[in-house]
Amino acid sequence: MSLAKRIIPCLDVKDGETVKGTNFVNLRSAGDPVALGKAYSEQGADELCFLDITASFEGRKTFTDMVTRVAQEINIPFTVGGGINELADVERLLFAGADKVSVNSAAIRRPELIDEITSRFGSQVCVCAIDARFDADGIPAGAPTRGLWHCYLKGGRERTERGLFEWAHEAQERGAGEILFTSMDHDGVKEGYANEALRELADNLSIPIIASGGAGKKEHFRDTFIEGHADAALAASVFHFGEIPIPELKQYLKAEGINVRI
Repeated sequence: MSLAKRIIPCLDVKDGETVKGTNFVNLRSAGDPVALGKAYSEQGADELCFLDITASFEGRKTFTDMVTRVAQEINIPFTVGGGINELADVERLLFAGADKVSVNSAAIRRPELIDEITSRFGSQVCVCAIDARFDADGIPAGAPTRGLWHCYLKGGRERTERGLFEWAHEAQERGAGEILFTSMDHDGVKEGYANEALRELADNLSIPIIASGGAGKKEHFRDTFIEGHADAALAASVFHFGEIPIPELKQYLKAEGINVRI
């Protein structure tokens, strides 16, 4: 039997509270991250992900304190990210109780950061998060699409010339333990994950691929596991606002023949 597929609620944290937007903008409050994390743990989430989306110096202190509180309240693994630029940041968050760290912009700017994290703490600690958008403006219909996924920095505000697939491959080669791929086009839209791109990642890499961006109903989770070959599915607003209860989602997936932990 294949490894169980994972359900991962994601909590974007700004100034100590959980927020959620659409296409990376228009943020609204979704509650206390520690209380939400504890509730998700009790409901059967497999892991959690907390992202500090305003990682200024003062924000980092607030966020680190929150990580400590989360570690005291939950008993499932959790990943933290946002503003991780050097080993000292990783040490601070792991010491506070995090199980893994997620690196994004800093790793694209200085890929050696992945090598440093994995050689010091092991591959299982390093999640390489990639925010990418399908940029097809001016491209004729029927043209190859593989090279049209571009990676973005700074919470989706700055486009790079790094391609999604080549950067994911390099991250794996440098030792990253997982790839967390967020399709910016799908984020918060609730019309399904970017399954074609996810499948290409999953079929060409040997490390787990976490799908992010697009969950709106239970079928979307099923589709990303079956069509997208994803190892885990991350979602935010459908959980934060009570649209899809995690126990109900897992029972549905099990009925659809997908191996999940109940």
